[in-house]
Amino acid sequence: MSRRSALSHERARPYSYERETEDERLLASVEELETIGRDAWRIFRIMGEFVEGFEEMTKVGRAVSIFGSARVKPDDPMYDACVTTTRLLGEAGFAIITGGGPGIMEAANKGAREAGAKSVGCNIELPFEQAGNQFVDVSIDFRYFFIRKTMFVKYAQAFVIFPGGFGTMDELFESLTLIQTGKVRHFPVVLMGTHYWGGLVDWIRARMVEEGKIAPEDLDIIYLTDDPHEARNHILGRLRRRREILEGSMPSDWGPEL
Repeated sequence: MSRRSALSHERARPYSYERETEDERLLASVEELETIGRDAWRIFRIMGEFVEGFEEMTKVGRAVSIFGSARVKPDDPMYDACVTTTRLLGEAGFAIITGGGPGIMEAANKGAREAGAKSVGCNIELPFEQAGNQFVDVSIDFRYFFIRKTMFVKYAQAFVIFPGGFGTMDELFESLTLIQTGKVRHFPVVLMGTHYWGGLVDWIRARMVEEGKIAPEDLDIIYLTDDPHEARNHILGRLRRRREILEGSMPSDWGPEL
């Protein structure tokens, strides 16, 4: 076994992944690269994926990105809550953007379909096969997580985050960081599921705020609820205030009056 093969085998061992992805190749340690300069040439593939993503996503219009676990089943109450939430958002004039897979992503795309709204799936190459869901109207494939994550933020006006695992946490804290540091402004973040997220919010308050790691007002970024109507109303209210801050420069049909 070659040194590179041995290293690849060692990396794969914890989860027994047989398939190597572009992200894995990109993030491989320098000593694992077979050819000097390979990373420099990879930039052209990255650039091409950005261009393709920008070209497709600019057609989406105003949208909300939805995150949550791919492991949620249709009989889970959160599945129905997600369908209702995205149907309400679709009826309010938003396209729905998801990762295009099963679970919460499927529920979100289903709600968009029921509302007659544009239903977008940003799929990602994984070391295991993950089929797209049947409710996606516009499917875009990505090799690199960081490019896909850019699309989720750049082409959305809000995030709604349902219970999920590490990937969902990644999206949540990246969005909070971008808002806290002023990289994106007036960007609503809704956490759906008080039972699931309540402990995390309490920990943030008891540890991060109390120890001065974040400011108390940073918690205002997060809106925690179980009610799909409250989620929609919060998003519309925040975006209406953004329109007012911009002194009417946003479209006059920006969502229904509540």
